[in-house]
Amino acid sequence: MTQRIALVTGGTGGIGTAICRALADSGMKVVAGYNSGGNHDKAKAWQEEQKQDGYDILVAYGDVTDAASCAACIKNVEQMTNGTVDVLINNAGITRDGTFRKMTWEQWDQVLSANLDSMFHMTRLVINPMLDKGFGRIINISSVNAQKGQFGQSNYSAAKAGIHGFTKALAQEVASKGVTVNTVSPGYVMTPMVAKIPQEVLDKITKQIPVGRLGTPQEIGKAVSFLCSDDCGYVTGSDFSINGGQHMS
Repeated sequence: MTQRIALVTGGTGGIGTAICRALADSGMKVVAGYNSGGNHDKAKAWQEEQKQDGYDILVAYGDVTDAASCAACIKNVEQMTNGTVDVLINNAGITRDGTFRKMTWEQWDQVLSANLDSMFHMTRLVINPMLDKGFGRIINISSVNAQKGQFGQSNYSAAKAGIHGFTKALAQEVASKGVTVNTVSPGYVMTPMVAKIPQEVLDKITKQIPVGRLGTPQEIGKAVSFLCSDDCGYVTGSDFSINGGQHMS
């Protein structure tokens, strides 16, 4: 069987790295999309770290808020892999927190653009080749805060909630052609960024989680890998909550 090609936007971050590794472990040829403010050296250093751990993961620059940059990213991926994207993980995103009454238009627009408009920019570039091949997996990374809301995150919660609406609608359009579309909604996960939060704050967060701990990036990666497998063709339009029981719906 031909090796599947997977693109993970925001692939060099904490959760993105775990997803990249899990997909590589499943036998896919993986490309980590990155922006990092245009810091290409940072991405190359990340790539070298993966190689040292036994993972040969490609990297491709792309600003998911910009349609032309997304198109250039996909073209680069196709040239590097000599194929089209079979698996797309829409993982890139940002936060710009603040209470709504103090929130600026820039804070709102930046978050909606990076977290939600990016779904359109990236997915539209890979969907037709997937339909032509009769196989595709699209996983959109949302958040527990899309489900329950979060103080100071009206922009982020709105964008992440919109992601699952996008998932459900697109899933219906492409299901008959062998393409599945699902959402994964992580709760609090111990990424390098979260590890910088003061311990007393982490303790308060952990008390709200019934399993009594934060999730690991690897747990998210394994779930995404399952949804991308050939054995998961009957699951589409679903939202997988991975939050330790913090929110149940």
